[in-house]
Amino acid sequence: MKIGNALGIGLLGALPLVAGANGPTLYGKINVSLENVDFEGASLAGAGTNDQWELNSNASRLGIKGDFDLEVGGLKAIYLAEYGIDVDGDDDDTFSKRNIYGGLTGAFGTLRAGNIDSPLKSIEGKVDQFNDLYGDIDHFLGGQTRNSNSVQYLSPVLLGGLSVHGAFSPGEQEDTDDDGDPDDDLADVVSLAVAWERKGFYAALAYEKDQAARRAVDGFRRADILRAVTTYRWRALELGALYQQAKDTAPGSDLEDRGYLISAAWRVDERLTLKAQGGENRGEETDEKLTLWALGADYSLGRNTVAYLYLSNLERDEAGTEDRAIGTGLAFKF
Repeated sequence: MKIGNALGIGLLGALPLVAGANGPTLYGKINVSLENVDFEGASLAGAGTNDQWELNSNASRLGIKGDFDLEVGGLKAIYLAEYGIDVDGDDDDTFSKRNIYGGLTGAFGTLRAGNIDSPLKSIEGKVDQFNDLYGDIDHFLGGQTRNSNSVQYLSPVLLGGLSVHGAFSPGEQEDTDDDGDPDDDLADVVSLAVAWERKGFYAALAYEKDQAARRAVDGFRRADILRAVTTYRWRALELGALYQQAKDTAPGSDLEDRGYLISAAWRVDERLTLKAQGGENRGEETDEKLTLWALGADYSLGRNTVAYLYLSNLERDEAGTEDRAIGTGLAFKF
């Protein structure tokens, strides 16, 4: 049996043994889609995939979370173990790690440690209308990172809507600043985010130093990343915008990416929602440009259950390649 499979089965088997007033709570999301794809360039799905049908799991997941009271200062212990699950059977392992952490929460806020979405990734909020599909911003923007060895602090809500989210990670011999030498300090990767949310308006700003660059158009490995996000909901309409700047951390490098995304969703009635988004990410030195757009419709089948249709397109300007996906799927949470 694979280690991931055994661990997931072990977690499920332990549920009756540790159940209590505050948990644990079993939760999850199944998101299965049938897509026709035509990929001309290198993409998250692979290079050169020409006009084929796929069944995809789209970050389906299963998790356990909970908390329990401690005997000091009104504190609670918190825990979460979330695993991606391979619904369509393509991967060798049924389970893969996602957010996993333990920590403390109280009047001071929340302190947690583990393998966790970075503050910069977390401020994305609901700006991405095609999350986990081929129209996801992760296909053309960097910064969508889940950090291992991460220690994070989340403040309580301040001043009626303000929150602060900070994190650091020791390098553990990884070259986090891309200078050719391994790093072993306490805080070799540092992140900070502030957000304000009130009456349908959301705005956030995050900065991360020596972070994995991921989708760098200019081709660098690690980056200092600045991201700003805002969304606004007014009646049936939701609008969103994101701007990002990523600079190469290598000494003397001028490589830099600049990207943006604009999104919108309109709730036609209690069941049907139409949505769209588009953006680009440009390399300042290479002049390569990635352009993404997506259109779709969600139809509510009931509480926490959505059927959807969508079309997405990712174009590489200098390379002259284009990736297209059109699909339909069903997503439900439990």
